[in-house]
Amino acid sequence: MPLPPLLPITPFLRPARGDAAVPGSKSLTNRAMLLAAIADGPTVLTGALFSEDTQIMAAALRRLGLDVGEDPARGEIRIVGRGGAIPVEAADLFVGLAGTAARFLTALCAAAEAGVYRLDGTPQMRKRPMRGLVEALRSLGADIRCPGEEGHFPLEIRAHGLRGGEVRIDASESSQMVSALLLVAPLARGPLIVEAIGKVRMPFVEMTQRLVDAFGPNRTEGAASGPENAAEPVFRFVAGPMKLRSPGRFAIEPDATAASYFLALPLATGGSVFLPNLRSAHGQTLQGDAAFIEILMEVGATVREQDAGVIASREGPAPLRGVSRDFSAFSDTFLTLAALSPILGGPTHITGIAHTRKQESDRIAGAARELERLGQKVVEGADSLTVEPRPDELRRIAGLGPVEIETYGDHRFAMSFAILGCHDLHGDGRPWIAIRNPSCCAKTFPDFFVLLEGLRQSSLAAR
Repeated sequence: MPLPPLLPITPFLRPARGDAAVPGSKSLTNRAMLLAAIADGPTVLTGALFSEDTQIMAAALRRLGLDVGEDPARGEIRIVGRGGAIPVEAADLFVGLAGTAARFLTALCAAAEAGVYRLDGTPQMRKRPMRGLVEALRSLGADIRCPGEEGHFPLEIRAHGLRGGEVRIDASESSQMVSALLLVAPLARGPLIVEAIGKVRMPFVEMTQRLVDAFGPNRTEGAASGPENAAEPVFRFVAGPMKLRSPGRFAIEPDATAASYFLALPLATGGSVFLPNLRSAHGQTLQGDAAFIEILMEVGATVREQDAGVIASREGPAPLRGVSRDFSAFSDTFLTLAALSPILGGPTHITGIAHTRKQESDRIAGAARELERLGQKVVEGADSLTVEPRPDELRRIAGLGPVEIETYGDHRFAMSFAILGCHDLHGDGRPWIAIRNPSCCAKTFPDFFVLLEGLRQSSLAAR
């Protein structure tokens, strides 16, 4: 059922109770799809995500001539790899606002032995950083032209393969550019050495390395180099040409970022939520965003891992605590915390998020505007956000009627502030937050509001 353009959020009248089966990881799904496409033979991805971002990747691979079959009912995507060959030598690819598809497909097309490929996206995608990747690929021999603004979409690639060698890239704006190079390194004619500078989001690069290892016979290598106190640390990654092999079937983990909303829900409502198949311990998950669980526990949640998944809960009246944390390694979750800051018992200080200004929206500026709309005291920095809760002002403003939260076409605004709206601020179940354009969640989590309403109904039925 289509969502209305303005969706009031009905608070939970009782503590949350129930299961939240979140979809597969977007980051894992799109990385695994690309590796399956350049491996030799068929690969079935199980537990895969079906959303706008992954459908964009699947559609692009089909336009490149690859056999991609999707079975949403079974949660499976089947891709028949051609051992690195791209069958179609001329194609126009649309990447929408999908950053992973944009960076990964650019690298894939540049690594093709021959062909002319044109890539473009939405107006917002044309603003997102691509220069570092474009320049890195050019240094490896790629012919990439920018018909519009240099270093941005649209791109035209006249492919004749990548020679390998050493390349230096500023990864502070997006670690996806490093991942893109590592994903196509098996196709290069010689070993590829990537030196990444800036604030590298290492968990996502490590995810890429482990996925390449799952498809390849050789291990990629990566380590920090230079003095520990260097102003600009350098991370060096080495990957060589190799023949990727299909693992046959590859399981996609539940999305740790999507899980953050339901892990945080008990902070707003009390009670407990079980997330099946989720893993939190380092080494058991490929996703760095699972580290957000530590933040939730510091705020006041209890999180327990079981064989079948993770339970997040909040029991008792103990006040929630504001926290001060660096989110640079798992910044996709910072909005989850920022949205809850009005109901915490002290200031919240979030750092390490400068690069989120160039994602689907300027997330720092947007968060500041929406929290100020809720009457909170907000200090916006270039790389930070500080929120001082003002509960009396929150109640006064919300008492005038539901506060309309702008989402800027960004799925993470819709989901984060929806969790805040589940808090029964008035004590009588009256909606006090309404989400504009809630359908933007289709980008990564099409059934988010269905799952949220199901949990609300489960809480009403619980004894």
